[in-house]
Amino acid sequence: MAANSSLSGLGKNDDGRLRTFVILMVASLVLFTLSCRPETKGVFDVAKGVSQTATAPVRYLGTLVTLPFQGLANVVGNLTAPEATLSELKEQNEQLIAENALLREQALAAERLEALLELKNTNQLTSVGARVISGSVDSATSSITIDKGSVDGLEVGMPVTDSLGLVGQISEVTPTTSVVRLITDERSGVSAMVQESRAQGQAEGAADGSLRLALVSGDQKVEIGDLVVTSGLGGVFPKGLPLGIVTSVNRGEGDLYQTIIMRPVALTAPFEEVLVVTELSDGQHASAEDAAAAERQDIDASQSAPDVDATHDQGGDESP
Repeated sequence: MAANSSLSGLGKNDDGRLRTFVILMVASLVLFTLSCRPETKGVFDVAKGVSQTATAPVRYLGTLVTLPFQGLANVVGNLTAPEATLSELKEQNEQLIAENALLREQALAAERLEALLELKNTNQLTSVGARVISGSVDSATSSITIDKGSVDGLEVGMPVTDSLGLVGQISEVTPTTSVVRLITDERSGVSAMVQESRAQGQAEGAADGSLRLALVSGDQKVEIGDLVVTSGLGGVFPKGLPLGIVTSVNRGEGDLYQTIIMRPVALTAPFEEVLVVTELSDGQHASAEDAAAAERQDIDASQSAPDVDATHDQGGDESP
């Protein structure tokens, strides 16, 4: 009897396990079928979305935790890379830096040359291009040297300009080089006029690197910020080249002429290329009106001060 009871209990247990197995299999097939139909938005999709949403913070936290270790793995990989690979990468980096610097220099040179060409075309200058090979534009240096000379047709006295304005005048020439005396040199003198009011004067260099506009009578209108350009008088410098910006205007009691200080336009920044004006055209000389205005200005100044001393006489005789 005991043996029969044991066998009966085992049979019941096996039947229960079988029913459970069948139910689980059916449920698995249903869920699998639903998961293979993306267009179906049933209970399985909702459950799946809820599960992904619920576990997103955990997955994000896991990414943050593993990210430093990934970076460390990359660093370790670089450190353990073959020496030949590291050397090759270093060489490529240095080559790229050099190429970038060269391209930058070429771009800057192209900009400067384009500006020079624009100045040449605007003022219709007959000129020769040259490169500065020595010298400086600071107040302690009054000259520069360029890489063109007599074999290129250059002569003493020829004006030199960069893209911003007048630089100076050739003072020495060799077959292959020329020395240019800057307009800020105390020995320099350029016939000039205020562009706005047409007041005539003489631009002279100063020891501090500035320019002085001399011989402008007290009744002439000159204001701070005015642009001063070459007047073309004397036939040495072409008319209209920028010289300086007026920074100070003063006239003392009883003074015949104003004291006018200018900041040079062309020498306020480093320059590498220049134009040497080799010949003036008819339109680059002072006009008859400008020459007559300069003469009237001198006459008016003389009449307003009949007792002009020798110093004023010598100043009026200065030539470019």
